[in-house]
Amino acid sequence: MTDRLRSQRWYGDDEGARSSFIHRAWMRRGNPAEAPEKPQIAIASTASALAPCNAHLTDIARSVSNGVWEAGGVPLEMPVMSLGETNMRPTAMLFRNLAAMSIEEQIRANPIDGVVLLGGCDKTIPALLMAAASAGLPAIALSGGPMLTGTLAGRRLGCGTDVWRLSEEVRAGTLAPEVFAESEQAMIRSAGHCNTMGTASTMACVTEALGMSLPGTAGLPAPDARLAQAGHLTGRRIVEMVAEDLTPDKIITRAALTNAVIASAAIGGSTNAVVHLLAIAGRLGIDFDLADIDAIGHGIDLLVNLQPSGEHLMEDFHRAGGLRAVLAQISDRLDPTAVTVTGRSLVDEVAGAVVGDPTVISPPTAPLMNNAGLAVLHGNLAPDGAVIKPAAATEALLTHRGPALVFDSIEEFGDRIDDPELDVTPDTVLVVRGCGPRGYPGMPEVGNLPLPAKLLAAGVRDMVRISDARMSGTAYGTVVLHVAPESAADGPLARLRTGDLIVLDVPNRRLDVEVDQAEFDAREHSPEARRSYAAPTRGWTKLYVDTVQQADRGADLDFLVGSTEDTPARESH
Repeated sequence: MTDRLRSQRWYGDDEGARSSFIHRAWMRRGNPAEAPEKPQIAIASTASALAPCNAHLTDIARSVSNGVWEAGGVPLEMPVMSLGETNMRPTAMLFRNLAAMSIEEQIRANPIDGVVLLGGCDKTIPALLMAAASAGLPAIALSGGPMLTGTLAGRRLGCGTDVWRLSEEVRAGTLAPEVFAESEQAMIRSAGHCNTMGTASTMACVTEALGMSLPGTAGLPAPDARLAQAGHLTGRRIVEMVAEDLTPDKIITRAALTNAVIASAAIGGSTNAVVHLLAIAGRLGIDFDLADIDAIGHGIDLLVNLQPSGEHLMEDFHRAGGLRAVLAQISDRLDPTAVTVTGRSLVDEVAGAVVGDPTVISPPTAPLMNNAGLAVLHGNLAPDGAVIKPAAATEALLTHRGPALVFDSIEEFGDRIDDPELDVTPDTVLVVRGCGPRGYPGMPEVGNLPLPAKLLAAGVRDMVRISDARMSGTAYGTVVLHVAPESAADGPLARLRTGDLIVLDVPNRRLDVEVDQAEFDAREHSPEARRSYAAPTRGWTKLYVDTVQQADRGADLDFLVGSTEDTPARESH
């Protein structure tokens, strides 16, 4: 296999060549003399104390290393840019493309034959997959897994979901602030990412459904010893994949994307999966868009009873059989041509998986919700699309007509929403603009807008909300997101006015404003909104704002689409 290894372009020159001497000598450092002749495996680890959900990946990397050595490879831990969802401002999504670009270039620039992708927190797995897709080397992913279940006064706490729920109860005056503070200490009790079916859990499952991780690894709790075992097996498998030349473009196909959308619908996955799947498809030049996501997800029922769409948490999901058990029940809906990192089809890999607890994973004959796939809306408010998650919404609000209450920025919303004189009723449609990829910048998770305090006090717990932002996968409510084009790209939201009647019709996939179209088109762009848009003058943020695509294209940078290349660059010495 040595003559086929990419790393030999660095290490395999004739004796006496000073460049190969430099490459080999500096990398030996105690390794056996034959180490440069073996498959060189990078372990792209997003472990970071500032990304607390991924901090334990340093330990998992050791298990991966053991598996690589056992299989005859050389493990090379490669720390890469890590994105902490809970800390980064203005939003971790602003840096997803930067992380993907930097990881891609690290893979391409180094003597690497294959790569293990270690992530977990929301944007780390997507960035790793985008990078691997573009770099074109054999790659396999392993998610760091969810944290253990937190409890307070005997009640389980779902991280993220219960933050939104409890904070609203504090604002409504029905929960004491000191109890809220106590929940802060009780909610996060171990290593790992969010334990609800938020974006991190969704992307772990989506990655497995894409075929990019070993079957049965999505949802393994972070403290579980079996995650370390999965790391060892992952390290072993990547060496075999190098020998087989099993690259991401052979795994992430249109068939694999189809299976990922089906899986996301069945588990009640995050709306954020949409932008990530579109970006990954774009990196591989696959013709895959919002219409495909809507069509594929249509008719898929919700089978997983997890927060925010249900009541259980990821520990329960794993105990009940996990993703394999879900997909085994709907294997007739999966595309059998899609292969996984094992070289076998996904359909074959899930065959025989059984449900261990039907209260967590329902049978297809008794789903939690019919037709629960993400709905893609179009209309004169969203010409290029918007998304909503019916499984997390109030059914009665999925068809709604009401007056808009428009805010030109999330800051204006925060300043005004609790004004007791605010002209708002339960029928009002709350709209915030200026929160898309360009406008904020980065498309933050502010779409699950808090409800007006006076309505909370009156018992209201959901309203229709619309924005060009995203929302946390742990969030819930009748929330329309990713409106495209965004207002900063001169989308229709920029011309919406308070009092305009908005019609939401999810069954018919429509989002419209009832204003004469000629009059609506002739309106001026809101000057207040325009003043709120980002206007960077330098650095990454300027590059991002100048080149980012809209949400319906995955919010990737336009010059990163459609490139897969693993050819080493020119010699360095």
